[in-house]
Amino acid sequence: MRADTSNYRELFLRDVPMLDTRAPVEFGKGAFPGAVNLPLMDDAERQQVGLCYKQRGQDAAIALGHKLVSGPIKARRVAAWAEFARAHPDGYLYCFRGGLRSQISQAWLKDEAGIAYPRVIGGYKAMRGFLLQTIEDAIAQCGFVVLGGMTGTGKTDLLRQLGNSLDLEHHAHHRGSSFGKHVTGQPMQIDFDNRLAIDILKKRAAGHDRFVLEDEGQAIGCCSLPVGLYRGMQSYPVVWLEDSLDNRVERILRDYVIDLCAEFVDFHGREHGFDRFAERLRQSLDNIARRLGGERHGQLAGIMDSALAEQRRSGRVDPHRAWIATLLTQYYDPMYAYQRQRKSQRIVFAGSQQAVLQYLQDTARHGPAAAK
Repeated sequence: MRADTSNYRELFLRDVPMLDTRAPVEFGKGAFPGAVNLPLMDDAERQQVGLCYKQRGQDAAIALGHKLVSGPIKARRVAAWAEFARAHPDGYLYCFRGGLRSQISQAWLKDEAGIAYPRVIGGYKAMRGFLLQTIEDAIAQCGFVVLGGMTGTGKTDLLRQLGNSLDLEHHAHHRGSSFGKHVTGQPMQIDFDNRLAIDILKKRAAGHDRFVLEDEGQAIGCCSLPVGLYRGMQSYPVVWLEDSLDNRVERILRDYVIDLCAEFVDFHGREHGFDRFAERLRQSLDNIARRLGGERHGQLAGIMDSALAEQRRSGRVDPHRAWIATLLTQYYDPMYAYQRQRKSQRIVFAGSQQAVLQYLQDTARHGPAAAK
């Protein structure tokens, strides 16, 4: 039998398959990428056992657990674990603290299915602690550069060309603006933290010790940045990406109209997808109505409605450029111009896509004195 492990680093670096025996409610609050939830006890059973533990102690709780999970119920759960173990002979199982639940699951697998399957010592709690420490260590030990720029300059596109970038919006599954929601929802905060930590872990293992981050607020949608990282972003050197208004309009049109509409149609089907897309676009504009002011919001809403009607009728997206250009020049650009002025002392480089890409690639290799 392979030995039980506490080598959390290797588990995450190698994307080792993991069988999570916690209850579904625990799994739903946060999990590791790729982990499969095959619980020892369902939520109701866990609640009963927990209540018994408080009232009558551990021995009584264990006895109740064995009574609740017995016969056909036990057989089905062991069979599910055995199927996972055979499909993933290099995997591990775990529970919350690496204690009774994973030990019982491990014993039942051996006794009932003849499979010796190792567990993670310390369980979910220890692995979660390891990942949080991974983020803290990187903040303390690595260099960071913040990539800024007006809305639509293609910051995310540029980040994805770099081997040392941390794509926060990707991990948060949100584009980071009032219009940034995707069709499907965002991860739980714990899942966001875990994804970011594993990304950092793998990039550091590949030899990177300088990272590029897109300039973000404290929250990306409903996902909050780690406190230490956000604080650091207020002092890290800034590289400012520049591009023409026409190019920026085209990127916004691609991301928030063409691609987003396609997402909704793929997810909801052609019949309802466009309606959901149009509803989302209107709601995104309504979300900033107070900051736009009533008159300007009404004007933009009218242009957007006309553009959506034409898109529905003919498939043409050209009319959307009007509200996009107005929103950029009258709403987003003044805010970003203020931010640039406020961060001017920290801007170490500014330029076009190609110039900034070259600068950041050189920084990754050699590291400017200001990059840490």
